[in-house]
Amino acid sequence: MPRISEVAASVGLLLLIGVISVDGLVKEGDYQNSLYQQNLESNSATGATASFPFLMPNVSPQTPDLYLCTPIKVDPTTTYYIVGFNPNATMNTAHHMLLYGCGEPGTSKTTWNCGEMNRASQEESASPCGPHSNSQIVYAWARDAQKLNLPEGVGFKVGKNSAIKYLVLQVHYAHIDKFRDGSTDDSGVFLDYTEEPRKKLAGTLLLGTDGQIPAMKTEHLETACEVNEQKVLHPFAYRVHTHGLGKVVSGYRVRTNSEGEQEWLQLGKRDPLTPQMFYNTSNTDPIIEGDKIAVRCTMQSTRHRTTKIGPTNEDEMCNFYLMYYVDHGETLNMKFCFSQGAPYYFWSNPDSGLHNIPHIEASTL
Repeated sequence: MPRISEVAASVGLLLLIGVISVDGLVKEGDYQNSLYQQNLESNSATGATASFPFLMPNVSPQTPDLYLCTPIKVDPTTTYYIVGFNPNATMNTAHHMLLYGCGEPGTSKTTWNCGEMNRASQEESASPCGPHSNSQIVYAWARDAQKLNLPEGVGFKVGKNSAIKYLVLQVHYAHIDKFRDGSTDDSGVFLDYTEEPRKKLAGTLLLGTDGQIPAMKTEHLETACEVNEQKVLHPFAYRVHTHGLGKVVSGYRVRTNSEGEQEWLQLGKRDPLTPQMFYNTSNTDPIIEGDKIAVRCTMQSTRHRTTKIGPTNEDEMCNFYLMYYVDHGETLNMKFCFSQGAPYYFWSNPDSGLHNIPHIEASTL
């Protein structure tokens, strides 16, 4: 993959990055503090798409299972539309990456420990986004997923007329053996963007659970949320994520028909141990106000201990990312949908509001 030195000339957003050591976590690399700004008038005039390299600034993680964040500030005088994501990473280095859209970053540092779930860590840490700012997931990557291009006319709006004023890249470094000799990393993503307005605005809804998986058992981690905004969502892509115990992750649109029965329409179903890229949804039928979106992760444990939801490889996760666009107006105010998970929350709970639940095979076929 191209290194940052080879693509710096193509930078089009306002970017201020450098390397600031995080005590005990990151060694400084040789990446110098830089301020890049490029005039985009030519791109704007032609409707051209440019590429921006949003990469880790040659960091050297020194703590296993480190979640490391780095921010960029989007040019506040211009509205941009992100239309594609080209990852610059391998699963041998990065366990997964997330791209957050923020009103403010979690800190003013250039790199910081953003392992929110790592309660056992004694290191100073902060969330990817500021505590009182807009926060949403824009993109996610794992397991050598390939490039994602959004449908024609669809884009994530950032910058001037958007709540997204900063982008924050989070990389999970599960293993650090390759950095013991002082090697550095510039994992990240190349963002394809344009100034040409997009009427179809993209959004990502992250659904997930807390919970635990008993020893030597198969368990279902489930969540569901109702869309309570007067918007029409057009789903077009989904991505699933678990750690090693995941067998299948499935997502559904649940709609109550005129007879009061709930109809379950599959949005996506996937083995989470295949490349964790965004795949086309099984159905593109609209999701409207009053519909529910429901997700199940089937987890199979061969461990002689309870496995809890958490940030490390010894823990588990249950995530379903639904990417969609709206024809008019802004995307959902709801950005996240989480439940307590097993053993507290199940679709079958009397207060879940769900019925007519289909029998879902563990197979991904």
